[in-house]
Amino acid sequence: MEFKKVIVELLSNIISDFPENEIDELIEIPSNSEMGDFAFPCFKLAKIFRKAPNMIAADIGEKIGSSDYFSDIKIVGAYVNFYVNKKKYVESVLGNRDAINGKLDCGEGKTIVLDYSSPNIAKPFHIGHLRTTIIGNALYNIHEHLGYKCVGINHLGDWGTQFGKLIVAYKLWGSKEKIEKDGINELTNIYVKFHEEAEKNPQLDDDARAWFTKMENGDEEALALWQWFKDISLKEFNRIYDMLDIKFDSYAGESFYNDKMDVVIEELDDKGLIKISEGAKIVELEDDNMPPCLITKKDGSTLYATRDITAAIYRKKTYDFEKCIYVTAFDQNLHFAQWFKVIDKMGYDWHDKLIHVPYGLVSMESGKLSTRKGKVIYLEELLNESIEKTKQIIEEKNPNLKDKEEVAKIVGIGAILFNDMYNNRIKDVVFSWDKVLNFEGETGPYVQYTYARASSVLRKAEYDSKGESINYDLLTDDLAFNVVKTLQRFQGVVVDAAEKLEPSFISRYVVDLAQEFNRFYHNCPIIVDDMELRNARLEIVSIVRDVIREALRLLGIKAPEQM
Repeated sequence: MEFKKVIVELLSNIISDFPENEIDELIEIPSNSEMGDFAFPCFKLAKIFRKAPNMIAADIGEKIGSSDYFSDIKIVGAYVNFYVNKKKYVESVLGNRDAINGKLDCGEGKTIVLDYSSPNIAKPFHIGHLRTTIIGNALYNIHEHLGYKCVGINHLGDWGTQFGKLIVAYKLWGSKEKIEKDGINELTNIYVKFHEEAEKNPQLDDDARAWFTKMENGDEEALALWQWFKDISLKEFNRIYDMLDIKFDSYAGESFYNDKMDVVIEELDDKGLIKISEGAKIVELEDDNMPPCLITKKDGSTLYATRDITAAIYRKKTYDFEKCIYVTAFDQNLHFAQWFKVIDKMGYDWHDKLIHVPYGLVSMESGKLSTRKGKVIYLEELLNESIEKTKQIIEEKNPNLKDKEEVAKIVGIGAILFNDMYNNRIKDVVFSWDKVLNFEGETGPYVQYTYARASSVLRKAEYDSKGESINYDLLTDDLAFNVVKTLQRFQGVVVDAAEKLEPSFISRYVVDLAQEFNRFYHNCPIIVDDMELRNARLEIVSIVRDVIREALRLLGIKAPEQM
């Protein structure tokens, strides 16, 4: 940013012993604008100059001089506070619309692989799958905005002992007709029944393991049933992905790596990493304060870690990623730490490019979810319920709204997504309808309504910003200036969201922008007779609208033109 660069230049001329990049990192934006628009704290300079920070700040104040970029530079305690020339600032921000929310090039020529969603075949897509799906999608959009080539992989849970359980359940209690009719719901019913019966009859677990071994050995009957379960599941999953408007570049699930694991196990053996423990193959991680990583069970069947290690090697060879990001629940931390360490022990120097992005659990106010016990809230039902509730609100507030069905879908689904991504991803989320569909609070509907309000103003004014000459002097009042300062922050927030892998930075930012804009909207008449003032204020409305739309898009949320 132009103003920050000027501050760095001014300060580096005085404190030449301190690197420019460190000066840049120390510059702050005060939360209270009375303390300036930028501030430079002098605490870290105390050791270098062997002076108290406030004395260093005073010295800088005497030597810094003036700049037409700033209306004032004040020393307050250990801080050097910079007050920008408002007209110059507004012009530098608004005068380059493309720079405010256009794509950046920091990731040019680099590839990011993102592994997210990854539901288990033959299990319902429930509210517990929501977070990995939408956080992963947001991180994909955020990195793409920064210029990275992104590869979104839906690493389907389409292999493992659970399929042995399902085959046993189907043979004992299943009905082909009922499964064809009720799909994943019936598969869930017989899966739950398996676990109920296995508690009374442990032999069922042995039978399940035997069927999975048959699958691994290429048994035709076992694989035909597995493929059938998979086809039924994918049909239902894709219906939900369509509702969320989420697409993937690859659906290579766990089964994709079946013919690629032997060579990896052999490599582990050749490198002296495999140990035998009670017939199982393991990689010991005692020196790393972790339990051993299990590679194959004593019956020779593979595990999640085997497939994840194989997948990572395949992805590095195929995509040559800069980072490979895995979006899964916090309770899988140990699993990822273990196999990341195995990749390290194998001698791959890209082991530190593997990144686990954990998140907290989501629950309804009624409690935690469990597929095994049958306590499931289907995501599709939740999305449909949100759409229906939104329709009711529209009927009450704006019954003559055009395209009510489509608006209800955009707002209802957007409300759920925004609610999930508003808090830090590591926090657990308790779902509450009162909070989710609130049009007044820090919610998706509030932000979407602000977008629709801006769109309405622009339609009414028939404003097209192209070719309009803007008098930036008219946008230096506090309300307009605060909106401009918030607009200027957007690209930095996107960069921070990518670096911290934290979509909530964007959701919180767009609430801030909506709040600043609404203060401006309520206190500054926009469609006025004075055409110069009218165009200046409409330019702010137009840019705010664009930035809100882009911020919501990064979160995977659409913006309705009317509400």
